[in-house]
Amino acid sequence: MNFTRTIAPTDEAVMAARAHIARIGRMLYERHLTDAAGGNISVRVENLICISPRYSGSQRQWQLEPEDVLVTDFDRNILLGSGQISRESNVHFKLHSEFGEWGTAVIHAHSRNLLVFAALERPLPPFLEATRKFGETPCVPFAPAHSPRLAENIAATMRGRESRIKTQAAAAIAPWHGLFLMGKDLNAAYDAVERMDTNAYLIIMSQMLAGSEAVAASLKRMEDLIGNYKE
Repeated sequence: MNFTRTIAPTDEAVMAARAHIARIGRMLYERHLTDAAGGNISVRVENLICISPRYSGSQRQWQLEPEDVLVTDFDRNILLGSGQISRESNVHFKLHSEFGEWGTAVIHAHSRNLLVFAALERPLPPFLEATRKFGETPCVPFAPAHSPRLAENIAATMRGRESRIKTQAAAAIAPWHGLFLMGKDLNAAYDAVERMDTNAYLIIMSQMLAGSEAVAASLKRMEDLIGNYKE
């Protein structure tokens, strides 16, 4: 995607995005929506990408300051900030390049409950009215975390779901790894990560309480009642 308007790295919108990423990173970590092992956050501001640096979890425990957040161009040249770009930046730059018309924020998270689905290579069905808007979140074929192949696998699942990104967000699960999500903006993306992780928790607990058949019956009943509801 081409962005014709040029914004300087010190532009007010860029500085606000860096501060927002730092704040959301702390919230993700505190609420077990990501962990010290990894995750990353990026926001596009016109022709620039603001992205959390590598080792934000393991070395900084997600206690980032705005000046820690990197500002790069689409060629991944670091224009502001110190440190390295995450090895998972392939996914971020791929999504921003291909789906920038519909969204501006990407979150990769190691959300505690969603990791159960990642470990089992399972998609995440919507289990609540609050998550129906996302549809089923697919689990993509395996590719290493740092590889261009993972970026392509994630992007492939987003094609055809652009309207979900524009409305709020769309996501995909990387097996044995975590969640990748693109949202219309960073607030929408964070909200979607939390809703999906809560959704995952409720499925896990419901299966423990009532069994998989009851979960399947609840999914069908929700679709029958909510999907076909008329005044």
